[in-house]
Order: sequence, then C-alpha cells, then structure tokens
Amino acid sequence: MQKLMGLVRRCIEDYDMIAPGEKIAVGISGGKDSLVLLQLLAGLRAYSDKHFELEAITIDMGLGMDYTPVREFCESLNVPYTVVETQIGPIIFDHRKEKNPCSMCSKMRRGALNQAILDRGIRKIALGHHYDDAVETFVMSLIYEGRISCFQPVTDLDRTGVIQIRPMLYVHERTVDNFATRMNLPVVENRCPVDKNTKREEIKQLVYDLSKTYPDLKERIFGAMQRLPLPEWEPKGRYKRPRDLEDSE
Repeated sequence: MQKLMGLVRRCIEDYDMIAPGEKIAVGISGGKDSLVLLQLLAGLRAYSDKHFELEAITIDMGLGMDYTPVREFCESLNVPYTVVETQIGPIIFDHRKEKNPCSMCSKMRRGALNQAILDRGIRKIALGHHYDDAVETFVMSLIYEGRISCFQPVTDLDRTGVIQIRPMLYVHERTVDNFATRMNLPVVENRCPVDKNTKREEIKQLVYDLSKTYPDLKERIFGAMQRLPLPEWEPKGRYKRPRDLEDSE
C-alpha cells in the first residue's frame, strides 16, 4: 500500500496533477484499475498537504451490472458515490449494431462522464490508466494509425473545461492486479459483449510476446515517451523507471 501510494504521489508531483483544495472526481468503471486508483487516492487524501477532496462517479452502460458492492466500498472510504444511468450499451449493440463499437462507446462514455462531473461543479477527473495502458496505447497508435502518439498524463479538454489526470502511470498492470486481489476489492463483472476481443487485446498480446525476447521493451517505450518527449509527457522530476514493485512481486 505504501509503495503504491508512493508511486502515485510521485506521478502526481511530476505532472502537477492536483492543486491544494481541489475536488477530484474518480471515474469508476467497476474494474480493478479504477477501484485501485480510488483506494490509493483515498489513502493519499488522509495525509496529503494538498487537502483535496474525492467523489466517485460511475457511468452505468445499461448492461445490467450491479454496482452495490462498489457503493459499499466507497462508503467505507468516506467517498461520495454517484451512478449515472444511461442506455449507451443498448444503443450501440442493439439499435446501431456497431461492427466496431469501441470508439463510439468510448466517446459516449467520456461525454456522459464529463457532463456528470460538470453538473456537480467539478472540473478535474482521475482515470485509472496505468503503465501498461500507456505503452499499449503508444504501440496501437504506431501500428494502427501510423503516428507517434499516446494519451497525456494531464489532458485539458478545452471544449468542456474538464481536466483529465492519470495518477497511476508509474504502476504496472501486474502490480494493480495483485493489489486488487490482496485487498479483495469489489470488482464488478464486465458484461460488455466485446470484452477481451478488441484491438487493444491484440496489442497487449503482441507486447507480451515481444517482451519475452526483449525484457526491457516496456521500460524502453515508456522512457522514450518521457524523453522525446511527447506533448506534456516530460516530467518535472528526474525520471526513474518504476520497476521496484514489479521486481518485488
């Protein structure tokens, strides 16, 4: 817990993610990544000199997922929790019958989430993307779009006034999985019809296979993003590859 919180705190400091007195919304899908992020931010909130507040928000896709355990988890952390009900799932899969639903789903969920936090007077939202997500997104952009690109640690959405932050970029996926299991976090079963059958899953497998031959592949890609740097990826502090937790597993 302390090591993970240390990595999250360092990421927040490297990219100036949180200012004193801010209220931060945390986007909760019900998956392990967002639940681990909420747990760590709630831990940091307890002793951070920034004195920030948290509020958790879930966009219900209308796929019949039960978020009751997540609500109880948020109550245990003393974090207000809101579920915004939508019909995004039925619209995409039943009515439009999208052949490639992920892009539209992402846009609709993001729009609903942004509107939900603005309705509550919040401008900043924390998302659960981790180290491996960043590497895979970089490779996806290179292979499928032919460009060097990735989401940013801090993204200012000018049209909406919302700022997205990603405090878990220094935490490996394996560490997130292990932490979620050890803490017995209430992960909600994903009922998306295309779960585990996407282009991202293909890239995840590709990176996994390549890493067998090139063990430092992820670290080199992540380091390259910070050294190039991609827009907004250059950290304030001296970069140190976050391998300490992975080595200790």
